[in-house]
Amino acid sequence: MANKSLQNKDKQYIWHPFTQMEDWEKNDQLVIEKGDGIYLYDTDKNKYIDGISSLWVTIHGHRKKKINQAIIKQLNKVAHSTLLGLANVPSIELAKKLVEITPKGLNKVFYSDNGSTAVEIALKIAFQYWQQVNVQHPMSNVQLKNRKTKFITLKNAYHGDTVGSVSVGGIDLFHEIYKPLLFKAFQVSTNLKEVEKVMKTHHKEVAAMIVEPLIQGAAGILLQPKGFLKGARSLCTKYNILLICDEVATGFGRTGKMFACEHEGVSPDIMCVAKGLTGGYLPVAATLTTDEIYNAFLGSYESKKTFFHGHTYTGNPLGCAAAIANLEIFEKEKTLQKLQPKIKFMKKSLEKFKQLKHVGEIRQCGFMVGIELVSDKKRVGHQVILEARKRGAILRPLGDVIVLMPPLGITLQELKKLLEITYEAIKKITLQP
Repeated sequence: MANKSLQNKDKQYIWHPFTQMEDWEKNDQLVIEKGDGIYLYDTDKNKYIDGISSLWVTIHGHRKKKINQAIIKQLNKVAHSTLLGLANVPSIELAKKLVEITPKGLNKVFYSDNGSTAVEIALKIAFQYWQQVNVQHPMSNVQLKNRKTKFITLKNAYHGDTVGSVSVGGIDLFHEIYKPLLFKAFQVSTNLKEVEKVMKTHHKEVAAMIVEPLIQGAAGILLQPKGFLKGARSLCTKYNILLICDEVATGFGRTGKMFACEHEGVSPDIMCVAKGLTGGYLPVAATLTTDEIYNAFLGSYESKKTFFHGHTYTGNPLGCAAAIANLEIFEKEKTLQKLQPKIKFMKKSLEKFKQLKHVGEIRQCGFMVGIELVSDKKRVGHQVILEARKRGAILRPLGDVIVLMPPLGITLQELKKLLEITYEAIKKITLQP
């Protein structure tokens, strides 16, 4: 009865993200009450494997003792203090850690609160940077100041939901309706010849290229050709274009390394991180840049070179304390080393899925998996996740692509159970009349 009451209140008061509320209001819904390790529990005490890390953010599991203690310890000092005109201890310590673990050359950290905002900041920094430097491109005699104002992005890109990040997005389902609000970007495929053709023609007007390194998550776990990221880095350098890497989804171990850029030895000019930064606890994001970019914003107050962007909760001490604890767990528990056999186990176990008639391509990058379903059934992905829920796992599809992205702390036995549930759910839904 209590659960039904909560559901009714939810339907009365809450507007859920990426949700058709007419559908939502017609059906029973899961109300989560608590979490423990890789499990979530609803108000009826049912237990579920968190197969999507609560939307790709939970790294080590729910109620991780070290992160809990770090937040409590910080709470006994101060919950929030602005970075506008002041500094705070956790934000300083976290910035140092981020500079130490991210690709070489990213020495400055600008805080925000979510992935979309981290990308928005990256775009604004890249745009403003070119307004404040006066560089003669080595391939021409053209002065680049004030002319480099556009962006190159990938087809099927997803970089968030603010107006700037949507402008460099490429998923019509999410972005089409907002086109009148957006600025235009050059869209390219993951073909380096095509990328160079656009750069050769438009490099004098392009400020930056933005990419999700190795894998396009929200597009359906789409993998890029090996060497594409490294090639894009080389082309950006050749044509004097900044490279922005959006590591919001791929960062903090999801691809098997701390950051996806590491797989191809790439150091971007600007990098965005969020999601797993606090281990799935609090909304903290960061945009990291090189000294060269940072220095272009230095000058007298009258020069108006200041980066006029900020948020009330920028560098929130509680969030930063959680993030520091999260990164310390990576070191202490050797999270990345322990992840490698799980990645191999998942890859081997997914072979069985290929036997199912309605399973098409299976795409895996580290601990990020997309299982594409090919069926005439309406909303087959949605039906599969409802069936998985009955069997004890929470998943969320991207259209008809079933995404598996469990916490990195999941055990092999728990991972085996998650894969069994997913397999049986797909089998039942796709094979039944």
